[in-house]
Amino acid sequence: QVQLVESGGGLVQAGDSLRLSCAASGRAFSTYAMGWFRQAPGKERGFVAGISWSGNTHYADSVKGRFTISRDNAKNTVYLQMNSLKPEDTAIYYCAARPYGLGSLLHDYDYWGQGTQVTVSS
Repeated sequence: QVQLVESGGGLVQAGDSLRLSCAASGRAFSTYAMGWFRQAPGKERGFVAGISWSGNTHYADSVKGRFTISRDNAKNTVYLQMNSLKPEDTAIYYCAARPYGLGSLLHDYDYWGQGTQVTVSS
């Protein structure tokens, strides 16, 4: 069982940066792939970025070059560095975990956090 807690969301202006954190419980964190998803009002939850247990990464086209996912296995934490934020990045951001390999679909992931709100004003 893995429990995930996101933090770092907030209200920023377009062009600003934010770093989201996701703290995970459990001793097997280093064997899990981690993902970030987001859900805007009236839209379905969608993939943002993922990192495998070995550090391979994958990004949605809409955030490539602006967002960076990373992990610190010693701290059981995964991060999402978000630069050059746009109003269309406004959403609730969710952290998710699955064993080992990368996934980009909702049903790929077994564990989910409660989400953190990111609001980008124009």
